[in-house]
Amino acid sequence: MTPLHDPALRGFASDNYSGVHPDVLAAIAAANEGHQVAYGEDRYTARLQELFVDQLGEGVEAFPVFNGTGANVVGLQSMLPRWGAVIAASTAHINVDEGGAPEKVAGVKILTVPTEDGKLTPELIDLEAWGWGDEHRSQPLAVSITQSTELGTLYTPDEVRAIADHAHGHGMRLHMDGARIANAAAALDVPLRAFTRDAGVDVLSFGGTKNGAMIGEAVVVLDPDASHGLTYLRKLNMQLSSKMRFVSAQLIALLENDLWLRNARHSNAMARRLRTGVEAGLADGSVRGVEFTQKTQVNGVFATLPDGVADRLRESFRFYDWDAARGEVRWMCSFDTTEADIDAFIAAIARETTA
Repeated sequence: MTPLHDPALRGFASDNYSGVHPDVLAAIAAANEGHQVAYGEDRYTARLQELFVDQLGEGVEAFPVFNGTGANVVGLQSMLPRWGAVIAASTAHINVDEGGAPEKVAGVKILTVPTEDGKLTPELIDLEAWGWGDEHRSQPLAVSITQSTELGTLYTPDEVRAIADHAHGHGMRLHMDGARIANAAAALDVPLRAFTRDAGVDVLSFGGTKNGAMIGEAVVVLDPDASHGLTYLRKLNMQLSSKMRFVSAQLIALLENDLWLRNARHSNAMARRLRTGVEAGLADGSVRGVEFTQKTQVNGVFATLPDGVADRLRESFRFYDWDAARGEVRWMCSFDTTEADIDAFIAAIARETTA
């Protein structure tokens, strides 16, 4: 097939814009020969289970799904009764970017808390952690945190543990949306289990698509007592792949030989290069009027731009407004972002802010 796009075209709108890592494509091709049992009874899905045990310890169980919204919906639905609610940051993906699926499909009420940096704390959780036994209030029975957050910030293992202990102390369970969990693991430079299972997370949505996969995430149950009926809920929610070997093969390719971490380290490094380059321009006067609004801890850079600059930049580099009312934008880097991409973008920022 003749490509229908310019392969040299790059942008900073989303790590979902990137292609599929060549090793992942090779894994899909390798899994393609011959027949394997459908619906997850294949050797690739069995191997994926082994890899998650290697990462997280005995007793965990992974359920491959198609996408991140599906992972969050199925995972939360397995954790909560019909009357249950989940506490989340107001910026959480489950609240802002999933089309109401957790509430409309899973039937899970989301109780939101405003945050400055996308991170919950025990004190913030307590703003909505009340009303147990009140028949007029949806019961807060879970907390959901995002690692790394929608604002590109990180929870340390100690912060996750403090939230888990607080939630468990109130009889609530802890869910982690890990759409960019590889970026978090790479930035924290600790084992995956250090800020998930060992820190008290009960159910994890493990992301692959933003880190080099084509289609593939997984719901990983870390505490079997926290999740019920996932075998049935995955099918009921249309997240059961008949040819699951191709989803599992992608996650195998990422997890084996630490490709998931290498990809994430690279995208994180490109975000640091972008921020450092703009900061250098601000210092020497070649860039003007840019202010950063969040720490750059993973692969996203959040900043405000002078009036009109974002639209002029977007003529060459696509990216999204985060808060258009105050001129805040989000620049995302990917596993395939190059140093040349970053340098060209910094040059464009310098040109447009000094024009």
